Amino acid sequence: MEAHFYNVNVEWKNDRKGEMSSPELSQNIEVATPPQFPKGMEGIWSPEHLFTAAVSSCLMTTFLAIAENSKLEFSGFECKSKGKLEQVEGKFLMTEVILEPVITIKNESEREKAERVLQKSEANCLISNSVKSKITMIPEIKLM
Repeated sequence: MEAHFYNVNVEWKNDRKGEMSSPELSQNIEVATPPQFPKGMEGIWSPEHLFTAAVSSCLMTTFLAIAENSKLEFSGFECKSKGKLEQVEGKFLMTEVILEPVITIKNESEREKAERVLQKSEANCLISNSVKSKITMIPEIKLM
């Protein structure tokens, strides 16, 4: 497979806030320093939120592809995620991302397959495989 490139532009607007855009996408995203830092801003996506979202959304898209290929019958996917920022040896690092996916299945007979698909999705998530943060998955399979 050839290399793929994803173009993202960031432009400072004011204070500790900017705007992200991509020539490939129609929506722009406001981004700012998180409120835990000096002059940080509440209610705006931060790089830390986007990092955590990248891991979580990659798990979902990987799950959807593997579930389709595995012919898993499910009626829902949702995932709460939490990114952990710590100071290690004087540097701020995103040290862990905790993923809590919930898969809703229609039939109890699909439970084992759903668990296998989730495990395979975690192992094949390209974003998780690209970062040095610890990825912790706490899955739940529930019956519709």
